[in-house]
Amino acid sequence: MTSIPIDDSALIAAARAVREHAYAPYSAYAVGAALACDDGTIVAACNVENASYGLSMCAERSAIFAAIAGGHRRFTAIAIVGPDRETTSPCGACRQVLAEYGATTRVLYAIPDGFEETTIGALLPEGFVLP
Repeated sequence: MTSIPIDDSALIAAARAVREHAYAPYSAYAVGAALACDDGTIVAACNVENASYGLSMCAERSAIFAAIAGGHRRFTAIAIVGPDRETTSPCGACRQVLAEYGATTRVLYAIPDGFEETTIGALLPEGFVLP
């Protein structure tokens, strides 16, 4: 099956737009993530904090879980945008969740003058897999 390409700039823009909906009263660190599904769909989500901090959810996992709930299983890229002028890379838990769906998934994260690109496999070179 061939994936439908999504423009990287559109993915970054979707992550930037959804970041505005983040609920981050404790860290003041709003994050948006936009996930490119192989059928051309973009699923965007933000981080949601909770007073019981362990119950907070990162934007990247929110996007993956929303995409799965929407019937998507194959992803080509994820864009992550944190606070302006800062580079925001996925945390370890998000890296592991993303790795579940493919080490070749591209990861784009905003930097002050554009974005950088890597892959989940590069960010999590020896992620956990069931034998």
